[in-house]
Amino acid sequence: MKKEPTNGTTMTRREALRAIGTAGVLSAFPTIIPSTVFGRNAPSGRITLAMIGMGRQARMVNLKTLLNMDDVQVVAVCDVDRWRTDNAKKDVDEFYKNRDCRSYTDWREVIARDDIDAIMNSTPDHWHVPISLAAVRRGKHVSCEKPLTLSIAEGRALADAVKKHGVTFRTDSECRSHSYMHKTAELVRNGYLGKIKRMEVGVPAGDVAGGKADPMPVPKELDYDMWLGPAPAKPYTVDRVHPVKSYGRPGWMRCRDTCEGMITNWGTHVMDVAQQVNDSERTGPVEIEGRGKYPAAGSGLWNVLLDFKVRYRYGNGVVMDYLIDKAGAYLRIEGEAGWIQANWHRKGGFQASDINILRTKLKDSDLRFPQRQDKEDFIYGIKNDAPTMADAEVGHRTCSLGQLAHIAIQTGRRLRWNPATEQFDADEKANKLLSRPYRAPWGLNIDI
Repeated sequence: MKKEPTNGTTMTRREALRAIGTAGVLSAFPTIIPSTVFGRNAPSGRITLAMIGMGRQARMVNLKTLLNMDDVQVVAVCDVDRWRTDNAKKDVDEFYKNRDCRSYTDWREVIARDDIDAIMNSTPDHWHVPISLAAVRRGKHVSCEKPLTLSIAEGRALADAVKKHGVTFRTDSECRSHSYMHKTAELVRNGYLGKIKRMEVGVPAGDVAGGKADPMPVPKELDYDMWLGPAPAKPYTVDRVHPVKSYGRPGWMRCRDTCEGMITNWGTHVMDVAQQVNDSERTGPVEIEGRGKYPAAGSGLWNVLLDFKVRYRYGNGVVMDYLIDKAGAYLRIEGEAGWIQANWHRKGGFQASDINILRTKLKDSDLRFPQRQDKEDFIYGIKNDAPTMADAEVGHRTCSLGQLAHIAIQTGRRLRWNPATEQFDADEKANKLLSRPYRAPWGLNIDI
């Protein structure tokens, strides 16, 4: 939250209305005054929030959660697909029993509103950094879907911008809040497994070859050029975007121009906790090697990895193996005193080499981690000017793990990585893969 006036008083609602009215804002937008105007003593105590990107995750999960939070007011929805925006506006209006929610197809109009405190960015992955970065530079608090970025260079740019502008940022992953994952982190970080020797992260299979690349007419409700945005300009086909008038699984999640597939999509959930367990969430490994399988040439539009197995080595000697596992997602930690395996979206529950490890009662002096849900954590951070459980730096470093793996697979060799400089040691070819081309201009103002 922004600091209150230095004279120690809090602006009244009438004073705020007068100030905003003088600026001409009331004539342009609904009369919802941002909570940041009033400070922590705001009469409503609500954070005014806009949703950008209204696909299946946004409408089925993010919007429903935010609407049901007493300290949040959803005031705007935005999507390049007008069918989706219409549905989202209807949801919001029906929930609040009014028509105050504004709908947009251009995200730039949303972040230009001075009466909006926060943004929920649920767009496809190629839009995560451009929109989040522009919002941060406007002083907006941002919660952004994972995986946070499409390249290590743009992740660094976003993390640096969040730090510079002092806003609240949340990488929207719920894995840290899962009871098994949370307890694993606390047990291991407090030494109940002794020194960590090895970690293993498994994520489910799900990406397949296929997808039709033949150009198709653009649906009338879709602004396809805006949907492409910073991605390479290529002809419209439904398998490159999302199903028409449907919330089915979108094809963009299997196209490397817009997503890196399971290696970051699922990996950024579980590897986030692995980083937390290893106390390396603001740094990274020093060595990476791996192998993977891409779709065969000519098999269709979709081109993300179908299978992979990667090994990381950290400066503290810990080794982490990361792989596709058809049984589902899990995190396994092996230490000198035994092992723990936390299963998530997978049979097996919470397991250990000795059941008594799981029955351990933490001491009052032990390190504790918060266990707020993702959206709750974001709003808590805004209202209390407090760090979130997974801020931009943490989200960037976690996403980097998948990208480092991808680069190791593409180069086909073991790579030495400097997590302080975020460069590969004496490897020009690998370092060129740290960034990706962007169609300009999209408000980045940096060469990434």
